[in-house]
Amino acid sequence: MRTITATEAARGFSHLLDEVAAGERITVTRSGVPVATLGPPRRATLSDLVASLDELGPVPDFARGAEDGTPSVDMTPPDRWSDA
Repeated sequence: MRTITATEAARGFSHLLDEVAAGERITVTRSGVPVATLGPPRRATLSDLVASLDELGPVPDFARGAEDGTPSVDMTPPDRWSDA
């Protein structure tokens, strides 16, 4: 991984993006301290999705499906024409 200064990155940003598009990962520093890492985008995986969902907290019971995939709450709309 190559390291460049923020000034170098700003002056040659278009070229920098070409390098990143080719698969290069580049660390950008400011005053000698790393502040960013540029690299090609990463493809999301199933584990990324699971991690994102875990960040939302526990799933309420009413939102969980039964083993056969049916919801645990009756989602059938009421019959508007019944006398009940």
